[in-house]
Amino acid sequence: MRLRQDGLKYQGMRRQLVNKVREMLEQDGLMDERVLEAMMNVPRHYFFDSTFDMKYAYDNAAFPIGAGQTISQPYTVAVQTTLLEINKRDKVLEIGTGSGYQCAVLCEMGAKVFSIERQKLLHDQSQKILDHMGYRPRLFYGDGYKGKPAFAPFDKMIITCGAPYIPDALKEQLKIGGIMVIPVGEGNTQRMLRIVRHSENEFEEVDFGTFSFVPMLENTNR
Repeated sequence: MRLRQDGLKYQGMRRQLVNKVREMLEQDGLMDERVLEAMMNVPRHYFFDSTFDMKYAYDNAAFPIGAGQTISQPYTVAVQTTLLEINKRDKVLEIGTGSGYQCAVLCEMGAKVFSIERQKLLHDQSQKILDHMGYRPRLFYGDGYKGKPAFAPFDKMIITCGAPYIPDALKEQLKIGGIMVIPVGEGNTQRMLRIVRHSENEFEEVDFGTFSFVPMLENTNR
């Protein structure tokens, strides 16, 4: 894996992408300029493995990254991150490190990120890229369905794969007043849910529409 450099060419492409995402968010009535600023500051092409692939880095589209996984569409990253309402020093649990791009955006916003990836290849690759960029999240190779109880409770949770249901273990690890953003559903599409925990047993769900993610799977895969 080659480590990348940034430059005016990529910054210009990134600005065009961020402006396009801004327009889409405005149409949805979702807007957090801090999210767009973070996306502007994180070079997405760093997370693409080859020079050929890099020409797609600033398309508003998901792209394969190996191990049957994809780097999420930038618009989707913006929606999920906006729904989280990130504050600096928030303790955030991410399920599905993948390429590491979403993790980098959260780190850029000042969150303390704990991220779990079940694919060993992607776990190792994302660790190298994020280290190169100067971000210091806590990355774990493991089963996202179990969360990370040793570090709970979490202020925020973001699930970047399509879950067939909301795992009880994750709900239990969300602090009271915390927010979870999770795509739920089986098959090719899921419903994006924003879940707020109001008390020990009270959770409020709001549906933000249809999205498409790779499935959330149990156990690990080397």
